[in-house]
Order: sequence, then structure tokens, then C-alpha cells
Amino acid sequence: MIFKLVGDGRPYPEHGLSSREWAQIPPRQVRLDTLTTTKAVLDLHSLLAKDSTFYGDLFPHVVQWKGELYLEDGLHRALRAALHQRSVLHARVLELQD
Repeated sequence: MIFKLVGDGRPYPEHGLSSREWAQIPPRQVRLDTLTTTKAVLDLHSLLAKDSTFYGDLFPHVVQWKGELYLEDGLHRALRAALHQRSVLHARVLELQD
């Protein structure tokens, strides 16, 4: 098992964080098997592209809501970590109040 669940959409309320605001959250380690994805579709071209993480944040974005961790951005990075047999990755985690 790579992820806890494969979801399709964001069950948590809109947080409205900009890229700059996400960058202010320090990365921390997150276990892949505790994450629920918010995207059910994967683009293999993006996954296999050498420069797929060149633009944007280097760290995936995770939202913690009601005790659950949701992978909002960085599905390709997380899957690449799993393919390299890593069970954790560094991600920025936004904690939303219930």
C-alpha cells in the first residue's frame, strides 16, 4: 500500500493559501501510508518527466483536517518517492481547524 486512501477531491474547506504563504510553512516528514490523495488521476508524462519538479514548490502540500492528512499537491513527487522505496517524504503541512 502506498497511500492510506485514493480520494477524488478536497473534503476540507477552502484555505485560500497562496504559493508564497505555502512557502512559509517549514517542511516536515510525512509517512506516505498516512496520506489520502485529493486526485485520483495520474499523468504519466508528468511523473516521468525529468524536470517535473523544476517549477513550483519542491515540497508537496498536505492539509491536515479532522485528524486526516490530505495530499493536495505533489502526487507525482509522492509516487516517485514510493517508486524509490521510500516510506516518508518531506512535505509542507497546513493544519486546518475542524
